[in-house]
Amino acid sequence: MHIKRLTTFTSSVALLALAACGSIDRVSNIGKAPEMTPIKDIKAPLAQRSISLPMPITEPARHQANSLWRTGARAFFKDQRANRVGDILTVNIAIADNAQIGNTTTRARTTAENAGLTNFLGFEQKLQNLLHGSVPIDPTTGLPVTPDPRPSVTAGSLVDADSTTSYNGTGTVNRSEAINMTVAAIVTDVLPNGNMVIQGRQEVRVNFEKRELLLAGIVRPEDISSSNTIAHTQIAEARISYGGKGQITDVQQPRYGTQLYDIVFPF
Repeated sequence: MHIKRLTTFTSSVALLALAACGSIDRVSNIGKAPEMTPIKDIKAPLAQRSISLPMPITEPARHQANSLWRTGARAFFKDQRANRVGDILTVNIAIADNAQIGNTTTRARTTAENAGLTNFLGFEQKLQNLLHGSVPIDPTTGLPVTPDPRPSVTAGSLVDADSTTSYNGTGTVNRSEAINMTVAAIVTDVLPNGNMVIQGRQEVRVNFEKRELLLAGIVRPEDISSSNTIAHTQIAEARISYGGKGQITDVQQPRYGTQLYDIVFPF
């Protein structure tokens, strides 16, 4: 009895362990927003700390007598576009994503197996004793029990097995997201090819609810308009995060115990 209970308990623990193994990442992310992929070899802004403002390099002014052209200028007049570390660039974010996905899966399989041993050098006659043991002996008479209580064995149909499985699965995704915002980003680095790394952070707090926008990526100087603005679609390796913190957001989130239960419970 104790062995059966121990076996049942061990099986239950094994099932819970199997269910939790595939969801260990979800357990570690309880109460946290999904992490964003960092830009390789470039320091992206972290949501947990403030942005440290980079200090631009001081360049000595070079004056040339009787010349209106400035050394290093990209235009005759002064260029107001961001081009150095510490400059500010305006980013227009207009995201309107729509996705509709539908999948239907149907699977069916039928299997039948039949095997027999009609003749095999006369050994097929001993299958009765091999499968069910010898004929039982009557203890009172010492003779074999008659009629033979053992199940009869037919050598021509020793194995007869069949199985049928079927599976139907349907999944649909209907997603729609829209974000329209404008944020000022700071140039944090200038790459050797002239491309600039930008990052920006914007926080708005109303009463006890805070909205936070984070942005990071790489832009080309050629994509910056004359008004020193750029669209989010022209940012390479863009990382855009928009979310909230506060009492309302906290109430909308399930409790940690509920999230853990939904992840670990296998049924």
